Amino acid sequence: MTSLPRPRILAAVLLLAAAGAVTAVLLTRTSEPPRRALPLQRVGELALPGDNSRFDYASLDSGRGLLFIAHLGASEVIEADVHTGHVVRTITGLPDVHGVLVVPSLHRVYATATGTDEMVTLDENTGAVLRRTPTGAYPDGLAYDPVRHTVWTTNESGGSETVIDAATGAVRGTVDLGGEAGNVAYDPVGSQILVDVQSRNQLAVIDPLTLAVTRRIPLPGCDHDHGLALAPADRLAFIACDGNARLLTLDLTTRRITGTEALGSDPDVLAYDPTAHCLYVAAESGWLTVLDNRDRHLTVTGRAHLADGAHVVAVDSTTHHSYYPVPKGSDSKPALLTYRPR
Repeated sequence: MTSLPRPRILAAVLLLAAAGAVTAVLLTRTSEPPRRALPLQRVGELALPGDNSRFDYASLDSGRGLLFIAHLGASEVIEADVHTGHVVRTITGLPDVHGVLVVPSLHRVYATATGTDEMVTLDENTGAVLRRTPTGAYPDGLAYDPVRHTVWTTNESGGSETVIDAATGAVRGTVDLGGEAGNVAYDPVGSQILVDVQSRNQLAVIDPLTLAVTRRIPLPGCDHDHGLALAPADRLAFIACDGNARLLTLDLTTRRITGTEALGSDPDVLAYDPTAHCLYVAAESGWLTVLDNRDRHLTVTGRAHLADGAHVVAVDSTTHHSYYPVPKGSDSKPALLTYRPR
């Protein structure tokens, strides 16, 4: 092998070091991106019961105006009527509740009780606990398949999906993901389940009939893909990488990354408004990023700090209002913040 002169060796070492530094910045960025005023106006603040502990996911029945909020720190689900602006009830006995999903057509609410590794089925009308179903370790996110009438739970540390009959609560099967699970979504156009495999920086594609992983899509430029939302009609998936605060746009037809955007640090929950073509990404840092989807391309329309602890968002595609449960509102008590587009 021919050896390089010392100056060339030094130059090569410096070049590799610079490339490594750039890669480290891309994959570990912790500073916030440039601020841009949010295109939102606050229209309400509803006091919520309980203490200032952490909230997690929220799910909206837009037809009835019922918002179900997982109050993780209090191990309960809060049901709020966003039309009348009052709390309907608090549903207790849900240890370390993380995920919550309302299915209006069934009048059912599903919640992941992470403290007991189970999914709890609730009656939407009464709040009564109907059944409890065992899952894998640390159940978190939820998705509903309306064709096969199944609820999917992502077992984060268990690295699997538990597939549960929505009507009976019986376990229909388990899907091994081969890595730590992030969020899950049902793609109605492709008739498939999509799951973040966050420890492998992949998106797993699952056949809901055979419960087999049919494809693993690599996510270059992503560190720890956790958040997930779909624009099925546009054949797009939006993936939030909480390790390096990036948002990837994935073309579901070509399976290629078509865009990337900077987010507030530690992005968590995503919500997509299909009628307004608007994506909301809420981060653990309290930063919110709002993006416009036009011609299958995302453009940032706002990115700023909304409120401390505002890492959860739900959106109503009819009124276009967005909702953010936070541990401390204007009076330092738990509150639900409501915004509308300017």
